[in-house]
Amino acid sequence: MKRVAALVMALLMFLSGGAWKTEILASEPEIPAQAAAAVADAAQGPQIQAPCAILMEASTGTVLYEKNADEARNPASVTKIMTLLLIFDALKAGKIHLDDEVVTSAHAKSMGGSQVFLEEGEVQTVETLIKCIVIASGNDASVAMAEYIGGDEATFVSMMNERAEGLGMENANFEDCCGLTDSMTHAMSARDIALMTRELITKYPEIFQYSTIWMENITHVTKQGTKEFGLSNTNKLLKMATNFETTGLKTGSTSLAKYCLSATARKDGIELIAVILAAPDYKARFSDAVTLLNYGYAGCQMYRDEDPGEVPEASVVGGVKDTVKGKLNGTFSYLSMQGEDLSGIEKEWEFAERIEAPVNEGDILGSLVYRLNGKELGRVEFVAEENVRKATYFDAVRRVAASLGV
Repeated sequence: MKRVAALVMALLMFLSGGAWKTEILASEPEIPAQAAAAVADAAQGPQIQAPCAILMEASTGTVLYEKNADEARNPASVTKIMTLLLIFDALKAGKIHLDDEVVTSAHAKSMGGSQVFLEEGEVQTVETLIKCIVIASGNDASVAMAEYIGGDEATFVSMMNERAEGLGMENANFEDCCGLTDSMTHAMSARDIALMTRELITKYPEIFQYSTIWMENITHVTKQGTKEFGLSNTNKLLKMATNFETTGLKTGSTSLAKYCLSATARKDGIELIAVILAAPDYKARFSDAVTLLNYGYAGCQMYRDEDPGEVPEASVVGGVKDTVKGKLNGTFSYLSMQGEDLSGIEKEWEFAERIEAPVNEGDILGSLVYRLNGKELGRVEFVAEENVRKATYFDAVRRVAASLGV
């Protein structure tokens, strides 16, 4: 009789919500934006000749320097970064493949400016055309790929604008896929270019396999016969003596746009993006980029938590299990330009206030919070890596009975 009475009492506690109720140690405060290290304006930072520029760290998106960074200008062939982004999007989605054969149209052949002299009807692989775009800034190759992915260039340009909107490129408007147009309304800001560059190099780091090639030959096979054609990289930073590793990415120049560049570099595990718009000459765009990158690497240091430790289990109310296993939803990074001692960074697990069953895989359980000298630097959410269904009446009976040895 005592066991039966105990069973009834325990069951009543469960049905009233009293059983298995767990006090959560910390409520989840409002999540702040990723802490930025320092944003220098043109008067405080390095002096450059270009009227518009920005310096951004790739993994965190921290802006280290900006000068008229939201002023929209024609970017010339720097446009092709978005074309490349859509190409790699299509590769990832399985819509196209590197060994697919692309036929050059009359429209693609008709492109002027920087080109690799594709002939109408000429067939090249997707990978070869990527090299033509990245290394030699081929307008004809860009249009050929735009038509292959979008069906026609106009449709592809619509895709470019849609992708730009999703990235928060607030001042961007694409009117062609290669930047050859002299339209004043085909424009974007230095910040816009940094955002699309960041998306390309962080999401598709394989781009560096192509953007670091200095020279390479391709083969034209046309009605006139077979001939070799040499591609030479337009990014002269690759051959300049610097104290960082140049990894890419894209140059551009027209009489309207002047000299533009989105340069990517790496040093001590830190990747920086330097965007230069409307430099007065080709030497200035490269020297400005080197100035910005040197400024960034001289002052910044990175904290990246590659080993956050084991994610603790979170308590669950009203489930068939008392706890649920979690996993971190990313790796925390913090970029500093202040010379702080980053070894003093402290971590704390904060759980959601009350986690009730059912819990589905991917549900947010809480955050791992990072602080330095009491100031929150940022946080990474941790989520459920398993499902925990809500306990039924019969689950409760079985559980209580098991606990009493019935």
